[in-house]
Amino acid sequence: MEENRNPRPVEETSNLPTITLFVLFAMLATLLFVGWKTVKDDGAKEEELVSKRPNSIAMSGQNGADAVVIPPPIEETGEDNIAKDLKKKEEKKSEPKKLESEKKTEEKKVEIPKGETISHTVQTGETFFGIANRYHLSKSTLQALNPGISPDGIKVGVTKLDVKIQAIHTVGPGDILRVVAKKYGVSKQAIMDANKKTKDLAERGEKLIIPVE
Repeated sequence: MEENRNPRPVEETSNLPTITLFVLFAMLATLLFVGWKTVKDDGAKEEELVSKRPNSIAMSGQNGADAVVIPPPIEETGEDNIAKDLKKKEEKKSEPKKLESEKKTEEKKVEIPKGETISHTVQTGETFFGIANRYHLSKSTLQALNPGISPDGIKVGVTKLDVKIQAIHTVGPGDILRVVAKKYGVSKQAIMDANKKTKDLAERGEKLIIPVE
C-alpha cells in the first residue's frame, strides 16, 4: 500500500536569496566607494586652501559679493636693504643743504629797520659783532644788510659795511647829549657808543650818528 502513495514533489532550489545578497553587497561596496571618494576630494580641497593661505587672504563681501584679495607682505631682500642705506646717506647729505637754505630763509625774514644807510669801514680792533652793537643792531640785521660779506672775513681798512641809523644830527646851541637822546627816543649811552664817545660832551657843529631804536 505504501507503494501506491503519491511521492512528494521535489522542491526546486531557489537562487533568489543569493541574488539579493549579491545586490546588497554591491550597493554597500558602491556606497563605501562614493563615501571614500567624497572624503578624499574634501581633503584635497582643504589642503589646497591651506597651501594658498600664506600667499593671500581672501575676504568676501556680503552675500558672496566681490572678493578682495590682500597680498602678503613682500619680504625685503639684500638689494632693498642696500637701496635703503643709499637713501639714508643721500638724506644725510641733503641735510646741510636744507639747513643752509633754512638759514638763508631766516636771513630773508630779518626785518630791516627804517632810516638812513651809511658806510662803515672796519677799523683796528673791531669785529663784526662789535660793529653791530655799536650801531645798536643785531648781528642778523647787520648780516642781512651785508649778505655778501662773511662775519669772519672782514679786514681792517678794506671791508666796508652798510649800517642803518636813524639820522645824523648836527649839534646846535644847547644840544647836550641827554637832550639829543630824548629827541630821538634813544639812550644817551647808545649815542655815545655809536659815536665812540667816552665823555658826555658834544661840540657845537659836531655831527652825531643817531642809532636806531
